[in-house]
Amino acid sequence: MKNARNNQLSDRRAASADAKTSLLNAYRAAKTGAEPARMARQAERTAIVSAREERRVERERLKHGERVRVETQAAEQRAAAEAEALAETEAREGAEKARIARVIEDEAARKAERDRRYANRKARQA
Repeated sequence: MKNARNNQLSDRRAASADAKTSLLNAYRAAKTGAEPARMARQAERTAIVSAREERRVERERLKHGERVRVETQAAEQRAAAEAEALAETEAREGAEKARIARVIEDEAARKAERDRRYANRKARQA
């Protein structure tokens, strides 16, 4: 059954104000009572955040180290490949020069043999 009393407006306003005051007092009491727990939760969150940040920094450091190692290894491989290509080019050039020198020597020997035959033929004719 509803409130059977016939309340006047002033009674209802006073009851509403009292209810609001009691709710506010209950909120303040709960807030001050929960303050140590809130501080503990806040400290725990701060610790979690700092640990997370330390782990992130460590991951970044490891990634950077790995990236530097990979770049160094790639640079070494490029240098080795370039050195190998240079050595191969030099060997090819050396072989080409040796072949040219042999051809020139053979040509000179052929000319010397031809000149000797020519000189012998002239000597026989004279």
